[in-house]
Amino acid sequence: MEDEERICISSCADWMSEMPAGLWDVPLWNLAIPGSHDTMTFCLDEQSSVLQSELKVVRVLDTLFPCIVRPCIIKWATTQEDSICNQLDLGIRFFDLRIAHKIKDPDEVFYFAHGIYSLLTVQEALTEVVHWLDQHTKEVVIIALSAFDGVNLDQHQDLIQFLIRAFGNKICPSYVTPSVRECWNHSYQVILTYDDSAAAGHEQLWPKCDYWWANTSDPNRVISYLEERKEEGRPAGFFAAGLNLTEDARYVVSHPCQSLRGMTLSSYSPLLNWVKQQRPGSGKTCLNIICADFVGVFSNEFAQLVIGLNQKLLKEKA
Repeated sequence: MEDEERICISSCADWMSEMPAGLWDVPLWNLAIPGSHDTMTFCLDEQSSVLQSELKVVRVLDTLFPCIVRPCIIKWATTQEDSICNQLDLGIRFFDLRIAHKIKDPDEVFYFAHGIYSLLTVQEALTEVVHWLDQHTKEVVIIALSAFDGVNLDQHQDLIQFLIRAFGNKICPSYVTPSVRECWNHSYQVILTYDDSAAAGHEQLWPKCDYWWANTSDPNRVISYLEERKEEGRPAGFFAAGLNLTEDARYVVSHPCQSLRGMTLSSYSPLLNWVKQQRPGSGKTCLNIICADFVGVFSNEFAQLVIGLNQKLLKEKA
């Protein structure tokens, strides 16, 4: 790991500003970028009801037995332990934000969701991101907004206008080919991808970021799936390869004492070993964003490994 660690100088909080000059002109979609899957699940609200988009049987059980259903959902829906600012300090630069609106709330109030709603609102969380970016002016983040549970067309426009106001001149327009040098020259720090047709006509919003998801609890199958996707060829722009494991009802029932955290940590070693073998770049089998659950575990090994992959681009240029 010695060569790879040189990219992550002193602190991963400023790894982009500390990148070697040989990487300053590489488009961000050709760099290796660490990301967090379901970024905001560290603050799920055990007092909230389940989402309206959940299966009817889950919603009925939540009505009858909330003290049983909600803790179970949190145990299996929590994919991160660190706050969004802590994730930024860890070097995470891609954030997977699943947006939701509660039926009885005002139009302009949005939450995050994964099975149930978050404690923090979108406004609260993204305001924290703005403040962090103000202190780290050479760091660039990619924020992927999706799901939009319970969000209607008018509410989409409210959300889009909030994003534009909140990030202002930090937003990198979708017509730019973003490298860190290009972003630094224009003070761009935020790339917003928006997975809904409501984004049409807004040059501040980028198209959906493709996310490779294996949908399995078996780490070997995750690796096989990602290898198959690599052989099909990478997309032209931003895309994410997900290391995240996914449980199904059978797995949950057969592992009553386990949680997503336990399942994930027991499988981290083969997944990280696979990461070490990857390459960023424009080639057919190269990767861009790599996402994981519980990104801060094992002394932040995940983010350091992904950032270190960019050393391979420097070796290619040598």
